[in-house]
Amino acid sequence: MSNTDYYKILGVDNKASDSEIKKAYRKLAMKYHPDRTKGDKSAEEMFKKVSEAYAVLSDKEKRKQYDTFGASGFRQRYSQEDIFQGFNFGDIFKEFGFDDGSFANIFMGSGGAGRRFGFSFGGDPFRTYTTGQRAQVKGSDLVYELPLTLQEVLHGTTKTIALEEGGQRKKINVKLPKGMVSGKKLRLAGKGQPGTLGGPPGDLYIQAKVLDDPVFSVVGHHVYIDREVKLTEALLGTQIQVPTIDGKHLNLKIPPGTQHQAKFRMKGYGLPEMKTGQRGDLYARILVKIPKRLTKKQKNLIQDLSEAGV
Repeated sequence: MSNTDYYKILGVDNKASDSEIKKAYRKLAMKYHPDRTKGDKSAEEMFKKVSEAYAVLSDKEKRKQYDTFGASGFRQRYSQEDIFQGFNFGDIFKEFGFDDGSFANIFMGSGGAGRRFGFSFGGDPFRTYTTGQRAQVKGSDLVYELPLTLQEVLHGTTKTIALEEGGQRKKINVKLPKGMVSGKKLRLAGKGQPGTLGGPPGDLYIQAKVLDDPVFSVVGHHVYIDREVKLTEALLGTQIQVPTIDGKHLNLKIPPGTQHQAKFRMKGYGLPEMKTGQRGDLYARILVKIPKRLTKKQKNLIQDLSEAGV
């Protein structure tokens, strides 16, 4: 269900309010609940889908992550087990009017061993609700996207982030290693959402996002920079200086006949990798500058070159 549209499953708009989402789920759950469909496998499958959709969209943090990263990105951050952590179907169905013990028997079996309908959610989303006891449940993991400058990625840094917990803001100091390029994550154990019924808290994942730089661009651990040369320099060859993210300047030889947008590699002047510390490369892209206007003398010289076959 990696590309599942939860809004479409519940038949609501992505701007739907919490009450609208709950109302839509209640209607569908009543329709597809196994007690009503009595062995209809397609109905059981729909019941599973609408329950998963409601588990995500009724949780403010999960819904925010789903809206931000889309279905595919959301499932990269949340496993099937994560989706149902802290979600108590028992209380919901008691509210809808289903019998307390009956609901537990539907999914857990009358003795708690096996399920009458054999649903599989990649973990047990109903483990918080059984006929005899409630198990402790670990809290959900959180993903916090943190913007970083090139210099912070190059040298590492310490950041203070603010999180909402129980209606209050708490601040956490996070030490980030070198090489936290876009997409890289740092796990902070036990800093996620609190568990239920005395369960342990989830984890917090700090995900880096490298900010745009006015001089350099970044692809993975490699860094790119554009450098202009004159037409005559590209034709005859020259030597230029290329700045690095370390604040250095490297001499780069431009050979005669260099083409527009040719790339030159300077090994080891990119960003470091988190684990090895080995650095990527710096690439200088050469842009041949073509003059928009020519003097009379320049025109004559260009004409001579044209006549000479250049």
